[in-house]
Amino acid sequence: MTNDVSPGTHADHPERRRWIALLVLCMGVLMIVLDTTIVNVALPSIKTDLKFSDIELAWVVNAYMLTYGGFLLLGGRLGDLYGHGRFFLLGIALFTLASLACGLSQTQGFLIASRAIQGLGGAVVTAVALSLIMDLFTEPADRAKAMGIYGFVCAGGGSLGAMLGGVLTSTLTWHWVFLVNLPIGIAVIAFAPKLLPSTKGVSDTRHLDVSGAITVTSALMLAVYAIVNGNELGWTSARTLGELAVALLLLAVFFVIEARVRKPLMPLRLFVRRNIAVSNTVGVLWAAAMFAWFFLSALYMQLVLGYGPLEVGLAFLPANLIMAVFSLGISARLVMRFGIRKPLAAGLAFAALGLLLFARAPQDGHYLIDIMPGMVLLGLGAGIAFNPLLLAAMGDVEPSESGLASGLVNTAFMMGGALGLAVLASLAASQTGTALAGGVERGAALLTGYRTAFLAGACFAAVGAVLGATLLRPREAAAAEAPASAH
Repeated sequence: MTNDVSPGTHADHPERRRWIALLVLCMGVLMIVLDTTIVNVALPSIKTDLKFSDIELAWVVNAYMLTYGGFLLLGGRLGDLYGHGRFFLLGIALFTLASLACGLSQTQGFLIASRAIQGLGGAVVTAVALSLIMDLFTEPADRAKAMGIYGFVCAGGGSLGAMLGGVLTSTLTWHWVFLVNLPIGIAVIAFAPKLLPSTKGVSDTRHLDVSGAITVTSALMLAVYAIVNGNELGWTSARTLGELAVALLLLAVFFVIEARVRKPLMPLRLFVRRNIAVSNTVGVLWAAAMFAWFFLSALYMQLVLGYGPLEVGLAFLPANLIMAVFSLGISARLVMRFGIRKPLAAGLAFAALGLLLFARAPQDGHYLIDIMPGMVLLGLGAGIAFNPLLLAAMGDVEPSESGLASGLVNTAFMMGGALGLAVLASLAASQTGTALAGGVERGAALLTGYRTAFLAGACFAAVGAVLGATLLRPREAAAAEAPASAH
């Protein structure tokens, strides 16, 4: 930290400043996380008010996803080059202004364009947030606790967004799901410059690998585009397969560029470090499992059990409370006691068990018997696993590459979630269609599809648990590996 303590202040003043800085940082991140679910609740109202067709309405979500997913890696690297705190503020300002534009939108085109700018701001904030935590907290115990708080904001914010979206849309108008960001954004912009580290860039160079930036951003945006349209166009359609093929080709070109350029956007040596490679692979599986839980269980409760939006939001409350208890202290103590490997594997195993319980949910299910036990296990799993996963992804990099590592793990979460949701939604729809064709009643047919998807999600979590338990290196071994791979 660059802030000095003035004479006469308490010795623990810088310590308090760090935790207040974390609070401000998490407020900014919460605004981004809320936006991913708060908007979904308002989509029917937006459709009616602005006269969107179903296909056009999808772009209210897709425009955000495209720029958010495409710019995570580049945003993280720019933070390394020119300062994490500076880019965090830039991202918050961009997101807040775009939220104002979204809230004032009266036409389809203006709303979609504003959502794309929102996604760009959100990508920058998300990409540098973990780096700022690494900058603020250097002691292992404090860093583990701070990561736990950040993990709770990321994991619990989605459920809060769904509840808040329902309240704002029903009591006010859909415009307020965007305008609610303004006071948060203004508060973060006011306090962040005084509290966040004022580093001007921790990389040894200001050179930006432009060709690498263009190819990887294009590859990620095209991959996201193919994924978000895959369900509508068909996963085996020539267009979807062609877009995915071009995205993979661009990614291959990116890796060729990175192997040859003198100052690469993403040094390939990062992938030689086992914990970085394993944690990002586990992150993809974990995100796929979490999306299976959050979205499919909400659909099960609404379409099979007949719950209303507020009832669905309240149904997630036990999971959120358990997540809070573990993320805000217990998870950090588990990491300090057992390292990163055992808590990560245990958390993912709990999540797999929770999804298995949902995979046997009946058509006339009761909350206390058929939903709450799975929610408890999934809340327990998320509360335990998220912290060690982030520490594994961020712990083995130099400060000059922490933004890149942050962008990488967030890209893994984003792509894993998007791919997982697409695959599981397609699987559920296919099974439901088969059941309907066989004469099964609609509710039972939907349940057949959801059960199959929950089972697949449980498999994702279980594979992640096995990889974490067997392939992650203990902290000491990983620390010894990092300097060796830097040469």
